[in-house]
Amino acid sequence: MTRSSSLALVVALVVVPAVAMLGCRSKSHSQGQAGPAQKPTTQPFTLVLNWLPEPEFGGFYAAQATGAFAKEGLAVTIKAGGPGVPSLQMVATGQADAGITGADEMLLARIRGADVVPIFAVYQHSPQALMTREERGVKTLAEVFAGGTVAMEPGLPYALFLKAKYGFAKVKVVPYDGGIARLLLEGDYAQQCYLTSEPLAAARAGTKTRVFPISDEGYDPYGAVVVVRREVFEKEPARVASFVRAAQAGWALYLAAPEAANSAMHKLNRAMDLETFDAAAAAQRALVATPETKAHGLGSMSRSRWKEL
Repeated sequence: MTRSSSLALVVALVVVPAVAMLGCRSKSHSQGQAGPAQKPTTQPFTLVLNWLPEPEFGGFYAAQATGAFAKEGLAVTIKAGGPGVPSLQMVATGQADAGITGADEMLLARIRGADVVPIFAVYQHSPQALMTREERGVKTLAEVFAGGTVAMEPGLPYALFLKAKYGFAKVKVVPYDGGIARLLLEGDYAQQCYLTSEPLAAARAGTKTRVFPISDEGYDPYGAVVVVRREVFEKEPARVASFVRAAQAGWALYLAAPEAANSAMHKLNRAMDLETFDAAAAAQRALVATPETKAHGLGSMSRSRWKEL
């Protein structure tokens, strides 16, 4: 499949969640009401994460804990991800019903043959950023790339975007090691981060940082996107719609009161303390609930945003 045809298919299939698909669900309900009452059935559904249980997945754990998934007839199993867990590939090969990935990663996977489509976007704006120590005094990303060391994954789409915009000739680009140890020690060091993670860790370590969201630079893909196989999207629209409705309910609950889901995730991920869970939940709220989601529903996506990406 060519790049253009892959993009065209994604843009054609992307809908505001629970709008186009709800029509199919309502039709099946009305047909069922015409005959004898039927006993509700519960269908198994597996969601695989692309990282460990953390606040970016909080709404799904809230939907599981409060019975929102069960209310929609789904017995959802949430499988934690982590380094090396190929969530998107697991969906593409049928090992999971749905998985979490980034919007840009999904498009690249489609180009490589993974026939998956998006159904729900947790982050309406990308949480990806670069950060430096505040004492360094840089005020723009252009200054960050004027010298020093930058730790990042150079092959990722956002990194390629930054390379095209600023160039890496004046900085030493090194692999991101997943922590903040070097940032705490080296004054001319910058690193990739998530707005909901590394800046909070640095603050807890007593280091003030300056954070530069990549979205401010003109690159703003959806984040924590739920994808399913196109076959599932087309042949089981009611099941997909059920998941989306439950996810919306779960995320509404989590945004209002994240404590219970944070406690459940903390039991599965002891590497993050409860205080950080709560701080991350608060930090991400503006990325999840936006004017767009207020108008169209949590998790909503637009064709124009996908086309722009």
